[in-house]
Amino acid sequence: MQAITILGATGSIGASTLDVVARHPDLYRVHALTGHTRVDELAALCARFRPRVAIVGNAASASRLAALLRAQGLDTEVGYGEAALCAVASAPECTAVMAAIVGAAGLKPTLAAARAGKKILLANKEALVISGQLFMDTIASSGATLLPIDSEHNAIFQCLPLAYRRQPQQHGIRRILLTASGGPFLDRALSTLDDVTPEQAVAHPNWSMGRKISVDSATMMNKGLEVIEAHWLFGAAPEQIEVVIHPQSVIHSMVAYADGSVLAQLGNPDMRTPIAHALAFPDRIESGVDPIDLARIAQLDFRQPDYQRFPCLKLAFDALRAGGSAATVLNAANEVAVDAFLNRQIGFRRIPDLIAQVLDHLPHCAVESLDSLLEQDQLARECAQQLLRA
Repeated sequence: MQAITILGATGSIGASTLDVVARHPDLYRVHALTGHTRVDELAALCARFRPRVAIVGNAASASRLAALLRAQGLDTEVGYGEAALCAVASAPECTAVMAAIVGAAGLKPTLAAARAGKKILLANKEALVISGQLFMDTIASSGATLLPIDSEHNAIFQCLPLAYRRQPQQHGIRRILLTASGGPFLDRALSTLDDVTPEQAVAHPNWSMGRKISVDSATMMNKGLEVIEAHWLFGAAPEQIEVVIHPQSVIHSMVAYADGSVLAQLGNPDMRTPIAHALAFPDRIESGVDPIDLARIAQLDFRQPDYQRFPCLKLAFDALRAGGSAATVLNAANEVAVDAFLNRQIGFRRIPDLIAQVLDHLPHCAVESLDSLLEQDQLARECAQQLLRA
């Protein structure tokens, strides 16, 4: 039986993971659940799944959670803060870690799981975007197992040879094709994008996601971050990675081979499919997702992305090619910009402008340690905040 730690249990990925886990009580048990400040939700999850440990973001939340659990007669241990997150991610009792904390906040606990040699179900793309080489080196040296949860990267993983080891040329791989829905503004007039509201930006046409990721999907920064993630996961050069807009979100991604074959993974847009695949790999288990009905879908459309409509995608490709700290700066600036948009400080089209300004202000540099990466991350956030105040 696998003992699962879920980093980010109160988010959408956490909810989907627990749904799959609940379907297979003979295969999985929950070791630890973490949230941040959503204490009531975390308490309800603890009551249902009885984890050994629950972690929140600060002392006040921990005190409140502990009181709620005591009132229910639960003996779940409560902790808080980054050190506690790292501890549950690397605990000897834990065999698998769902890394689903959004943003740079998930980096250190995910690295802790990697150092401890855990089976890592990676839904936090920022861990690779910020610390790609460091993260992959840690996976290799510890013997950890890395399984991608993003629907696109999980699809690519399923389309690759079982023995694939980040060397496309040795397996006749010509291209990796990441599909993208195009988000809610794919066909909206460019002249009206200045008027986009946060409510409109988070209304994704196909997927149910958190607010930050939904905005990233609307700007296609989410796809840009996935391009960088694909580079590190699969060893593909930037010119081997292509983004294809596919509004139906039925084909989750594809791999093109030298013989002309293109392998694709299809399924309904539901994150329980990649989660179930990774939890059970190399076996298959029931996920709760309805089988796809191709006759009902009837049509699959594809188009190339437009950088004028989606400048964030170009910024991500440029950062990947630049190397060094560029991707770290890109990600940090984007987090600040999206937060400012959600709080109505800036307009929708100001998001890529702010990111580009930060990249211009902080030329990329070589990074060789986690401390230097985190320093660049902090500098980018400070620069973005200064530009917001200007």
